[in-house]
Amino acid sequence: MSFLSYLINGISLGSVYAIIALGYTMVYGIAKMLNFAHGDIIMIGAYVIFTLMTGAGLHPLLAILISVVVCTLLGVVIEKIAYKPLRNAGSSLAVLITAIGVSYLLQNLALLIFGAGAKSFSNVVTFPNLKMAGGKLTITGTTAVTIIVSLVIMLGLTLFVNKTKPGRAMQAVSEDRGAAELMGINVNATISLTFAIGSGLAAIAGALLCSAYPTLTPYTGAMPGIKAFVAAVFGGIGSIPGAMIGGVLLGVIEILGKAYISSQVADAIVFAVLIVVLLVKPTGLFGKNIQEKV
Repeated sequence: MSFLSYLINGISLGSVYAIIALGYTMVYGIAKMLNFAHGDIIMIGAYVIFTLMTGAGLHPLLAILISVVVCTLLGVVIEKIAYKPLRNAGSSLAVLITAIGVSYLLQNLALLIFGAGAKSFSNVVTFPNLKMAGGKLTITGTTAVTIIVSLVIMLGLTLFVNKTKPGRAMQAVSEDRGAAELMGINVNATISLTFAIGSGLAAIAGALLCSAYPTLTPYTGAMPGIKAFVAAVFGGIGSIPGAMIGGVLLGVIEILGKAYISSQVADAIVFAVLIVVLLVKPTGLFGKNIQEKV
């Protein structure tokens, strides 16, 4: 039963990584940008929920909904101010440095506004525990909801991308931005929509992450953001199913590594597995080989 319990906890943690990774993989797949400030949007979303619940006394679900709206707007503003002017810069390094700068900006703003002290994020949303196998296996309500929410998000996002006009516009911009523009697609609006969706998902991920690990600081989103990026690369960055599978596998590897090897080296094991996977398949598990035109 211990192994099964660890496995379920790993899937739950991996589901959070997967939701965050979806933001990375969508932005990279469509805008060809690595938004390393994505993890800090998770932190901002969690602080919004914490403030609305403790300061305004709002219901947790309403606080989460407002947090999604705030993070969605924040993602659009960051894209317009920080990334859009660099879209045709011709150097991915400029975008990368800007993303790191935005990340530090959000962290320091949180330090100024909320302070460096850790906030207790317990009882964000409480769900009854599930008992299985005659009571020998207990699954927390947060774990079950996290897994269900991640599956619903992935299914909904897949349907959105494949079945709706904005989703097909995203696919077209991902394939060839210039050709999409010639076909009448508003590339700027499509990229902004991508940032909006990814940032909204980051708010949900922040709520789920802080529900499972109820300590909130200005650096809460930093390591999960890096691990989610690893998950996106692991699964094949640019692939929505790849982000989901990569996130779940990463969470399972991390939890089993902590349980059976050492909690101190669990993160090293995660990155070592990534290196091995990329040595065998550089594009990730579900990534596509791209032919460069000469």
